[in-house]
Amino acid sequence: MGQVMRVTGAWIGLLRDWLDDAHHEALDLRSALARWSREDNVPVPVWRDLVERGVALAPDQPAPELAIGACVTPAHVGVLGYLVLASDTVGEAMLAYQRYERLFYGVSIAELEATGDDVEIRWPPDSSGLGQQGDGVAIAALLTFLRRQMDDPPSLSKVSFRGEVSPRDASAYESFFGCPVSFGDAYVRVRFPQAYLAIPMPRRDPTLRHLLDRQAQALLRALPGASDVERILQQVLLRLLADGEPTLVRAAQAMHMSPRTLQRRLAQHDMSWQHWLDRSREQLAEQYLGDTSLSLSDIALLLGFSEQSAFTRAYRRWTASSPGRRRRRLGSTTPPY
Repeated sequence: MGQVMRVTGAWIGLLRDWLDDAHHEALDLRSALARWSREDNVPVPVWRDLVERGVALAPDQPAPELAIGACVTPAHVGVLGYLVLASDTVGEAMLAYQRYERLFYGVSIAELEATGDDVEIRWPPDSSGLGQQGDGVAIAALLTFLRRQMDDPPSLSKVSFRGEVSPRDASAYESFFGCPVSFGDAYVRVRFPQAYLAIPMPRRDPTLRHLLDRQAQALLRALPGASDVERILQQVLLRLLADGEPTLVRAAQAMHMSPRTLQRRLAQHDMSWQHWLDRSREQLAEQYLGDTSLSLSDIALLLGFSEQSAFTRAYRRWTASSPGRRRRRLGSTTPPY
C-alpha cells in the first residue's frame, strides 16, 4: 500500500474514558496515555500495547475490549460525528466511514460489498496489525456509534474476526453483537441485511443534534433570508462537501432542477454559485475551527478540499488570515460542542 497504518490521537481518549468508567486507577497506563495528544499519530504497535495493558486490568471480565469500544463518543471520532449528521441513512453513514477511514488509521482498507441479501463491510488479511483485542475495540466502537443513532437498531447477520478468543470471551462477543460471531477468519467482517442500509438516521444523540444545529446556523449566515428551497440546498451542500464534489451541476441534480434554475435562485440573493460556496465554506470553517476534536486536515476534508494546503489557501483568500492563526485566537472561548 505504501502507507503506514496508525491511529489518530483522539482514539487514545477512548481507553482513558474506559479507565474512568471502570474506576481503574492504573497510574502507569494513564501516564503512558498522557504522552499522546489528539493531534498525534499513534503507531499501531503502541496502540496495541496500550489496549493489551488495559484489558489486563480486568481479568475477571469477559472480553473487556468490547467495553472499551462501547465507551465511544463523538469526541473520539470527531469527523465521523459530523459525517453522520450529513448522512440520511445507515447506508450513507457506512459509505462515509469507508471514505474517511484514513482520517483514523492513515490508510483506507475497508471494503463494502453486497453478498446475496446481505451487505458486508470487511477488512482484508494482515491489513491492520491491531490484533484481536484491537479489532474488538474498533468493531465494538463502530457498531456502538451507529446503534446510538437509532431507536430500535436491527440485528446483524454475522460478525467475524481474524484472531482467536477463549470460549468465555466468544460467548461475550455473541452477546454484545447479538448475532453469530466466528473467529479465525481471513477477514474481519460485519454482515447485515441490505434493508439495514435504508434505515434513516434519526440523529437522537444530543451532542450530534447540537452540532447539526450549529451547522444549520452557519449556513443560514451564508445565505440569510433563505426560503424552504434554499434551506434544502444547504443540507444538500453538506453532503456534497462530504463527498468532495460541491459543484453546481451536482447540487442541481440533487434538488431535481436545472443548473440554470438553481443559478436564478442564488441570483435572488445577489450571489453566484461560487460566491455562495465560498461564503458557506467560510462560515462552516469558523464553526469547525472552534471544535478542538478536529484537526486542520479533518476540516479541509469536511469542507470538500482534497488537502489541507488547498483549504489554507482558500481561507487566506476569504479572511486574509490563516486557519491556524484563527484557531489560536479562538483558544478556549469557543466550546467544541
